[in-house]
Amino acid sequence: MFGVRAKFLSILLVIFLSVVALSLNIIYLVGDGMSFNQLLLASILEGRVLTTMTLPYTAITTTYSYDSWVTDSAPAGTALFSGFKTLNRAIGVFPNGEPITSIFEIAKNGGYKIGLAVTCRVTHATPASVYGHVSNRDDELTLAKQLAESGTVDVVFGGGWQWFLPTANGGRRTDGMNLIELMKQKGYEYVNSIDGLKSASSDKVLGLFAASHLEPVSSRPSSQPTLDLMTTKALEILSKSGEPFMLMVEGSQIDWEAHSNDFYGVWKETVEFDNAVKVALEFAKKDGNTLVIVTGDHETGGLSLSKGGYSINVELARKAKGTTQMFLSQYNISDKEKFVQGIKDWYGISISDAEYETLRKVSSSNLRRELARFVSEKVGFGWTTWDHTAAPVPVYAFGPGAQYFVGFMDNTDIPKLILKLTGLSTIKFPVVSAAGN
Repeated sequence: MFGVRAKFLSILLVIFLSVVALSLNIIYLVGDGMSFNQLLLASILEGRVLTTMTLPYTAITTTYSYDSWVTDSAPAGTALFSGFKTLNRAIGVFPNGEPITSIFEIAKNGGYKIGLAVTCRVTHATPASVYGHVSNRDDELTLAKQLAESGTVDVVFGGGWQWFLPTANGGRRTDGMNLIELMKQKGYEYVNSIDGLKSASSDKVLGLFAASHLEPVSSRPSSQPTLDLMTTKALEILSKSGEPFMLMVEGSQIDWEAHSNDFYGVWKETVEFDNAVKVALEFAKKDGNTLVIVTGDHETGGLSLSKGGYSINVELARKAKGTTQMFLSQYNISDKEKFVQGIKDWYGISISDAEYETLRKVSSSNLRRELARFVSEKVGFGWTTWDHTAAPVPVYAFGPGAQYFVGFMDNTDIPKLILKLTGLSTIKFPVVSAAGN
């Protein structure tokens, strides 16, 4: 009798382990502010097809929020990670303020390991949409507390340690809470350097590599990690137990460079993001049970890939030496001779007296973006706004279930498909009317 019972229990154990082993891993990569033209700009200037573009299945998605055809990153992240529309500036809550459960929270309760890797603060809009619930995205002190106390995310890589520490420790918290210590007490290993990142060996790791956001990739110091390095380490940690996992990776600063209309910055940030996509794709190909999804949360800048004349001066654009933010850190516009020569040296552009005077009259707070738009237009790239647009964004997919990510979709469809493919769906999705209806 005992032998039969033991055999039965062994069969149950094998079935359980098989189900765990077959649970689908998800690597969800989001290029903030990235749409087709940001990708193609980087591809043109790199002179190659980006890894992102090689994924075999492609869809197009709309990005509008509950209250506007033009979303911001908070409701965009909420839509991408929960399947529901909400108000601009809201994270993880319905328009009435009630919390929305994200697919990452559902997966955590279903036995998944959860991770995120970003180049912004880990409390910024997109990463916060993984675990957070606030009506105003600026409430990052609350989001930091939610991250620390919830335990939803096992691996956290990005910036923003000031939001986790009290003012007495150089942080921004006035409640006296030391959330880094709290997370260490909860079993997290804390790292704040590349060496610490590389040597981290715990199942739960908090890595905060800057007081606020990481520096732009074009000028990032060697003490701060690249997105592909963080992605590699996150996958190493999340996959080592054999349990299923979901990892969210964000190319956070594509958006900011597009807000500044800086073609060079968009180029380099998109390439960094694409390097992380390459890491994810290589992992998925070896693993065989991982779905990779790549998308943007919205388009930023209204980028066009020509200013007319059926041309882009690609060779001139490729010779640019840096972003206009980097340029202005070395050249003062009040010194006309050096400034004009600097533009020539950095971008190969000759600037007329009239153009110089126009730029000189721009306020210091707006000079960076006005100069960036000026430089962009000289090499053939155009911009329509400093803000987001309602343009659709691409979705690329590879792995089990990737064939469902095709055609014309809404951003809320992506998490719904993920839940169906992982078998984690336990909720019904109400129909939400389009913005303006």
